[in-house]
Amino acid sequence: MAHELTIPKTGPALLRNSSLETEDIWQARVDLAASLRMAARLGLEEGICNHFSAVVPGHPDLFLVNRLGWAFQEATASSLLICDFEGHVIAGDGVPEATAFYIHARLHKMSPRVGAAFHTHMPNATALSMVEGEPLVWAGQTALKFYGRVAVDEDYNGLALDEREGDRIAAVLGDKDILFMKNHGVMVCAPNIAEAWDDLYYLERAAEVQLKAMSTGRRLLPVSHEIASVAARQMREGDPESARLHLESVRRVLDQQQPAYRS
Repeated sequence: MAHELTIPKTGPALLRNSSLETEDIWQARVDLAASLRMAARLGLEEGICNHFSAVVPGHPDLFLVNRLGWAFQEATASSLLICDFEGHVIAGDGVPEATAFYIHARLHKMSPRVGAAFHTHMPNATALSMVEGEPLVWAGQTALKFYGRVAVDEDYNGLALDEREGDRIAAVLGDKDILFMKNHGVMVCAPNIAEAWDDLYYLERAAEVQLKAMSTGRRLLPVSHEIASVAARQMREGDPESARLHLESVRRVLDQQQPAYRS
């Protein structure tokens, strides 16, 4: 299912008076690798076909992304690629997966607010993308974290193998953070890696408990708009710090059990 990216054989733009080996960039590599590894441990990936990206600190025209052919559980800080928006690999061995490039490059280019974009076919959220109507029904507290932040792409068009599809997906996302891609999966967008990880994790948990409740065959009890709005605002106020602590805990667990992710 994974596709290799093919682009015209032109050289990338030269980086002048600039380094891609700063402390901030290495930390971004570590954080993205940690997110990939923990996503694998939790069963949120699908083979070698899903992808996480993040804008390179200090370089708004470059992004980090996992390489073609490597499962999430294999990710290391040094294995991640740095690419430009034209598909050139600026740093790293290998190439990005084609759909990863055409979706993520266009998202980052068209929406500079998106510092990190995590795309998965994680099972519970993807299941909700396959049913009629709105994916989330706002019946559980965890789901309220996403109240008012969700867009739905109703028009599945097959694989994203050109810029037009990437542009269309970015346009559908608009000013939202979460994109349910009907018949496909989800895209989680955030200002930084920690918040993207936090949203990805809780989105799948919200989807899981909703599906469990739906499986009882009994009517779900949505929260009122007024209460949902208040709860969502309360959660969002604490999200940046909570997300930072969440990712720190992920790194601590991996430092004990899979320390190779830092290499």
